[in-house]
Amino acid sequence: MGYLIDNLQYANWSEKIFRQMRKGGVDAVHVTIAYHESFREMVLQLERFNRYFEQFPDLIFKGTTGGDVRLAHETGRTAIFFGFQNPSPIEDDIGLVEICHQLGVRFMQLTYNNQSLLATGCYEDRDTGLTRMGKQVVGEMNRVGLVVDMSHSGERSTLEAIDHSTRPIAITHANPHWWHPALRNKSDDVLRALTNAGGMLGFSVYPHHLRGGSDCTVQDFCEMVAEAANRYGARHLGIGTDLCQDQPDSVVEWMRVGRWSKVMDYGEGSASDAGFPRMPGWFKDNRDFGNIRDGLAAVGFDVGEVDGIMGDNWLAFYDDSFGPDDA
Repeated sequence: MGYLIDNLQYANWSEKIFRQMRKGGVDAVHVTIAYHESFREMVLQLERFNRYFEQFPDLIFKGTTGGDVRLAHETGRTAIFFGFQNPSPIEDDIGLVEICHQLGVRFMQLTYNNQSLLATGCYEDRDTGLTRMGKQVVGEMNRVGLVVDMSHSGERSTLEAIDHSTRPIAITHANPHWWHPALRNKSDDVLRALTNAGGMLGFSVYPHHLRGGSDCTVQDFCEMVAEAANRYGARHLGIGTDLCQDQPDSVVEWMRVGRWSKVMDYGEGSASDAGFPRMPGWFKDNRDFGNIRDGLAAVGFDVGEVDGIMGDNWLAFYDDSFGPDDA
């Protein structure tokens, strides 16, 4: 059996969840430490995780390289990789890209739903693509080894990021729009461009991204993965669950509104469903990855392909992406 990597979670972290990671055999998790935080507020999240690493050294440790995934696997722990869902921690200072990488951050989205200083989010009416600063920031991210993530970005911005980046980028947590037409799911054009450029797609199990929502079956999900493999190649596919376990519904307001609005932005939900949706029964926490593994095998993937999608593909991407650009 290969490595097990979940390339996006925003759980309400606790010893319980860290122990569930170990029970599930999870070798690495990409953890969101910023939605709308400033640089200083982001640093406070790093401090928080340093305390977790100090408290639970037998369960988790800070990951910064692909080698840390292998170390986690060998020592029965989970490597924690940091990422931003918004470029707000770099504020308006391109020099903070390198500082954030030096602090251990390895992924940064150029937008979170809205227009940012760098690109356009998927909920804006007009997508004007990468800004002048955005193009320079992508170049700086390429240089230092901070992965460009376009999970919440608009179509044009995503295509321009793929084209402008000299290194493969990632869509860490989304599904194909042809399977379920959620606004944040990605078009066939985007996914072909992403994978043709060597990039990675992490499939989400967040109900708003699933056909059938909370009632989506593991078979339907895995058949979607199989069709994606037929279109784009299995080696470009992984998992990014978008698991928000144990978070109170009030956190949704921070995710969608931050400080930019006085009113609730319902985003992917509705006024009658403003909190977190119910997770599908086959994936409630980190102990349930075996259901996805078994589902992938049931729809025809061979052992090597299953291992790739469950983590080996992300590990290869980590190996190539987290260090400085040698080109």
